[in-house]
Amino acid sequence: MNRRIRLRHLLYGLGGLAAAALVALWAGLMPVTASSGHWRITAWFLHWVMQNSVRTDALFVETPAEVDDPVLVRRAAGHFETACRFCHGAPGAPAGPLPFNMTPRPPGLEHAADAWSPAELFRIVGHGIKFSGMPAWPAPARDDEVWAMVAFLRALPQMDAADYAQLSGRAATADAGDSLPARAGCVACHGTDGGSDGGAVPVIGGQRTDYLAATLIDFRDGRRDGGIMQVATAGLDDDTIARLARHYAGQRPEPDPAAHADPERLAQGAAIISDGMPEARVPACSACHGAGGADPKPGIPRLAGQDAGYLATQLHLWRAGTRGGGPRAEVMTRAASGLSDADIRAVAAALARGEKGRGYRDTLPGGTAAPAAD
Repeated sequence: MNRRIRLRHLLYGLGGLAAAALVALWAGLMPVTASSGHWRITAWFLHWVMQNSVRTDALFVETPAEVDDPVLVRRAAGHFETACRFCHGAPGAPAGPLPFNMTPRPPGLEHAADAWSPAELFRIVGHGIKFSGMPAWPAPARDDEVWAMVAFLRALPQMDAADYAQLSGRAATADAGDSLPARAGCVACHGTDGGSDGGAVPVIGGQRTDYLAATLIDFRDGRRDGGIMQVATAGLDDDTIARLARHYAGQRPEPDPAAHADPERLAQGAAIISDGMPEARVPACSACHGAGGADPKPGIPRLAGQDAGYLATQLHLWRAGTRGGGPRAEVMTRAASGLSDADIRAVAAALARGEKGRGYRDTLPGGTAAPAAD
């Protein structure tokens, strides 16, 4: 009897505390101002919950073998400069005063690789952190971009100011002065000539004008997934996009040395490009992109001489149905659905080399001059 009375009193007491807390919250007595900061126990508790959640989520993440590939580091560096450095700072480029007045304050990332495993960094970058201002990756389907940012964060502790300026494009932007690509932010990743920078970015120099413009619009309007490019194109008007497309279509970047490819793989890729795989319902690439990917139909990209890694990534995205894009997206999704991983590697290698192993300059119309803006 006494036990039931004590239990009843306990429940009444808990109910009263809950009611009092609700009244206090309704009355606005709990401060939510960033200037007040967190109590120490609140900060500790939130960070403890976050650490446990990230650790558990990371158990289901498979870390790729190439997580520290320098190409991935370069691929994410320009995006870090434009989207992340403002809050977190970087070597030779500290964060501005505004982030110091956020609650919680964004941490410096020079020791992120020591505090978190690659899989944990993947979860944080890809999904963000509630109650902290840390956003999720803008394109949830682009795990490849998230892993590039993980590679960059793991390389960050070894960078000095000069290294960061070179990798992030700050140095290139300064050298480009007031050119259109520099003002639009393109030069940080693509330079002024649109080369691939060792495979870090796709070759856009010499690409078709109509395709470049349509691609930028697709990124800007959210029809094509790409966390890096969706951020880069946000706010660009149609006139600026048209001018950027004309600029890069008229460039002629120096070709990167084509990676070694097994002759048998090149032959397999060339056969798929020219004949397709009828048994797997894969059409010939040349039907739309031209022989060797060098002479496409209007509105379709020129693929000959493109970086093999970039091409393989795009084919994987097409096959998974997560790439998005313009009106031909469904066609490419169907075309790539019958390709195996080996087929994708073969097609990418053959297109990168040209059907007969030609370099990038030789695959463009005329052989010695960039194509006219078409």
